[in-house]
This record gives sequence, structure tokens and C-alpha cells, in this order.
Amino acid sequence: MSFNNQRVVITGGAGGIGSLLCQDFARQGANVTVIDRVEHIDVAAEVSLLQADLGSMEGIQKVCADIAEQQVDILINLAGVQYFGLFEEQSPEQVLLHYMVNLVAPAMLTQSVLPSMKALGRGHIVNVGSTFASINFAHFVTYSSSKAGLKGFSEALRREVAADGIQVTYVAPRAVKTALNNEMVMQLAAAIKMNMDSPEYVAAKIMQAISARKKEHFIGFPESLFVRVNALLPRIVDQALAANDKKARTIIKQTEVV
Repeated sequence: MSFNNQRVVITGGAGGIGSLLCQDFARQGANVTVIDRVEHIDVAAEVSLLQADLGSMEGIQKVCADIAEQQVDILINLAGVQYFGLFEEQSPEQVLLHYMVNLVAPAMLTQSVLPSMKALGRGHIVNVGSTFASINFAHFVTYSSSKAGLKGFSEALRREVAADGIQVTYVAPRAVKTALNNEMVMQLAAAIKMNMDSPEYVAAKIMQAISARKKEHFIGFPESLFVRVNALLPRIVDQALAANDKKARTIIKQTEVV
């Protein structure tokens, strides 16, 4: 598939995975717009920055108005935030932030580009979720549930716009070695021997899914298998994850003491 002269909008495009996607699209001739909260980016001449706060309704509405005026060919909802810890200790502000960035922003940004996509009879919405959306992990409550919402949004939207010539792709990476994971998450990853992919590997898989216009793509084995097992036998997965829960609690308690 050629991306030459395609207008691509990527949220979180300044991050570890996003910057690689930007470079790849730019090399293939796309005109890329990054939506991020950073003040500047240094990726490629073909990449521009639209600074925005996706954690507030005001910020989301402003950027939606901006991109609604463009003819967007591909919208990639990549930006995300993550909290690891006890849910009852997560502040109300952090709870709201997770749902705004991980779910509300992708939905509203998608809503803003659909009219122009429908007018042309083509377009592509790409939502980057997580394996945690299908195998909901303890201590990642708002992250897992907001990404689960994004998965459901993708499936429902795909069915709604199928007759309009618009593609919807949902990509679910497993854990990735990026700044999204703080020191506590890295301790957990080591304790439970969590598989973690490089940003380069994940960016390449996302590009492949976009090029092939896949409906869904789960990155990593055996995680992709566990997704299917959890869908059919969730109580079995409850038991399998119990040991991980104990290790996570130990790490959280140790951090609280420090």
C-alpha cells in the first residue's frame, strides 16, 4: 500500500513508538501531523506538530476543531497513559485523565474526521490498544478498562462505517519498552517474567497492520493465545494470574514503605 501524499494524523507521535511511525510514514511520502503535548518535535521535515492536551475536554475539543478542517486519510489514536497501583489510591484526577486520554480523545477525534472521510468514500481509523484490554490485569484497572473501551469502540465503529468505505484497525501490543512503564512496572515485569517488545518491533507490526488493513491484530505470542483463552474461560485466567497479583502487591507495598 502506498502512503504517498496521504495525510496522516498520529496522537502521541512524539513518543517511543509514535516517533518511529512518523519517520516511517514520512519516508513513504506521507504528510504527517503529530498531536502531542510536547512543545516541539525533531522527526522529519514532512512532520508537523499540533500541540494539544488530550487530558481535558477543552484540549480535545480544540484539536478536534483543528483536524476537522483537514482532509485526514489516516487517523492513528496512539497516545495513552498508564497507572500501576491500587485502584482505591488512584486520585480522581488520575482516573479522569486515563479515560479522557485513552478513550474519550480517540472517540472524539474519530468523530471529527468521519464527515470528510465519508464525503470521499474512504479513510482509515487506527486505534492502538493493549493486550491488557482483553486480559484485564489487577493494579492496572483504569488502563485495562479504558483500553477495553477502545477495543469495543473500534469493533462497533467498524461495523457502522463498513458501508462508507472506511477501514477501522485495532492493534493490541503487549508490554513495550517505552517511558510509559515506570520503575515499578519494570520491577513487576522482571518479577513475573513479562514479555516486553522493543518500540521498533511494535512500530513495524503496527505499520504492517495498517498496510494490510487488518481489522484486528494482537502482537506477541503466547499473549495472543491468552486473549482467546480469557474470552472463553476467564475464571481459568483468574487462577493463572493470582500469583502475579501477589507479586504486584509486594512491589506496591515496598514502594509505599520507601
